[in-house]
Amino acid sequence: MNQNLIGRLFGQVWRANILNCGQNSFISKQTNALNKLCLRNTSFFNKLPAEDIWRGVTAVSNAGKKRGRGKGSGKKVAKDLNKGQTIGLGKSSRIWPGLNSPVIRGNELIHQKKLEENIDIENGIMKFRDSMGTFRLMKLNPIDRGWSGSKMPGRSIGPPDTVGEEEFISFDTRVLENKIVFIMKGNMGRKRRYSVLSVTGNGKGLAGFATVKAAEVRTALRKSKNRAGQKLINISLCENRTIFHDFRTDFGKTQIYCFQKPDGYGLVCHRAIQTICKIIGIRDLYAKIEGSTNLQHIVKAFFIGLMSQRSYENIANETNINIVQQQKTRNGYTEVKGIPSYNSTLKHINQVVDYMHFTLGNKIVLKQKNILPFFVCTKGHELHQIKAERFRNQSNVRLHKLVNSYV
Repeated sequence: MNQNLIGRLFGQVWRANILNCGQNSFISKQTNALNKLCLRNTSFFNKLPAEDIWRGVTAVSNAGKKRGRGKGSGKKVAKDLNKGQTIGLGKSSRIWPGLNSPVIRGNELIHQKKLEENIDIENGIMKFRDSMGTFRLMKLNPIDRGWSGSKMPGRSIGPPDTVGEEEFISFDTRVLENKIVFIMKGNMGRKRRYSVLSVTGNGKGLAGFATVKAAEVRTALRKSKNRAGQKLINISLCENRTIFHDFRTDFGKTQIYCFQKPDGYGLVCHRAIQTICKIIGIRDLYAKIEGSTNLQHIVKAFFIGLMSQRSYENIANETNINIVQQQKTRNGYTEVKGIPSYNSTLKHINQVVDYMHFTLGNKIVLKQKNILPFFVCTKGHELHQIKAERFRNQSNVRLHKLVNSYV
């Protein structure tokens, strides 16, 4: 009786164990299948390299850049602690065969050995780390600087590239404008490009300018200077230093009044016109801009004015009047510049023609009257004028210098 009960109990336990084993195995199979379905072998951290991940954490988005955020980003450089270090050399320097030394040197087997402490190596590594942490701005030669610091406008990018056997010797190219422009595409969305305006010349009356757009800055700069070299214009100069006469030119809503100046006056004008004059070879000029100061309009208007210049002989033939110039710097010295030809069919004009009004198209720059200072009518100023009167001999000194120069 007891044996039968024991057998039955043993059989029930055995069956239960078999059923439990089957359920466990079934459950384990389901969990393995679920694990295989939900497992991801790739993620954000192993798809991209470390530089892109750090840039996504530390950099500023394009929308943030437009709002002026993150102006100081990019100046702090992360320290690379691996630079300057060698395996086995540090606070506790050791010789490790197979790592920093050979296993066998000749017939001798090298064993692990502790080296003496070397303070110079550790100090050198610390100095090297400190030098990595400091951010230094790129220093430019003052001659190579542009209009404002290290920005591209005003900087030189060298002569245009050679075309076959033709080389642009003694040419120089200056960037006048470098900006980002956007265009909306149906399939690509908002596309960004770089627009570069540059002027090239040899400093002897030969110059050209061009505007180019490209996806990268370097490509735009290279294409701009090469295209400017293909559009060269020959500009005649007076005495190889200035313009022939005063002129007025305009493009769009930009008006430029240019005036001829004596030798040594310099370039008193807009910085874009000043750069163009240096490229062409003009050393003495005064220019006044009225209206819009759009950079491309300024460049186009100035080149139109230079190309529309007339020589003294052409002006004399148009007016049938002798062109005579009086130089104030030489005490009123008079010099004949142009004489009308005998084949001129124009009748002589009795009335006096204003040379400046003729060259400027009967349009002149309005000048405001100078406001006299408050102390002009005081007694002290009158006494100062009386005392300084005897020292006012500038005209006589100038006359004596001219006489000595001719002798």
